[in-house]
Amino acid sequence: MKKDRVILGIDPGTNIMGYGLIHQKGSTIEMIAMGVLKLGGYSNHPMKLKKIFERTLSLIDEYKPDEMSLEAPFFGKNVQSMLKLGRAQGVAMAAGLYRDVPIFEYAPRKIKMAITGKGTASKVQVAAMLTQILKLKEQTEYLDATDGLAAAVCHYLQKNPSTEGDSYTGWKSFVTKNPKRVKD
Repeated sequence: MKKDRVILGIDPGTNIMGYGLIHQKGSTIEMIAMGVLKLGGYSNHPMKLKKIFERTLSLIDEYKPDEMSLEAPFFGKNVQSMLKLGRAQGVAMAAGLYRDVPIFEYAPRKIKMAITGKGTASKVQVAAMLTQILKLKEQTEYLDATDGLAAAVCHYLQKNPSTEGDSYTGWKSFVTKNPKRVKD
């Protein structure tokens, strides 16, 4: 595992996409940036997806991450919401793949467990723990930003990321590992 790397974490969403970037230097990490992309002003779902793709590309171009960590969609009862969330995650992944950034995917419970030690932790508990881990001076207004940051820190904490989460190094890798998600 590389000892000096930048990790981009993304919490995909169709109303708010959270992101966080950390820099690993040896065995220490520090936050580079975190924030949100607000999508509530767009009523057109394809336009929201375009904005997610563009913002993810701009983050990659600005910060040059070595790896990207995404929170995987959780399984819920509302199929329409899940479909939209999966699309949001997909376009964020596409942006990373477009720039040849290796992608790692973690379940929400796994991220919460890595940060707080409890897979059922609340967003507030995750944010509070990240404030301690990264020695943050202030908390963000949006918990989606700390969720994105948590995805990055979770990836950093994995000893062997390729066996802990799903990783993709390009479109071919994604298709090989997800044949049922690709239609002819």
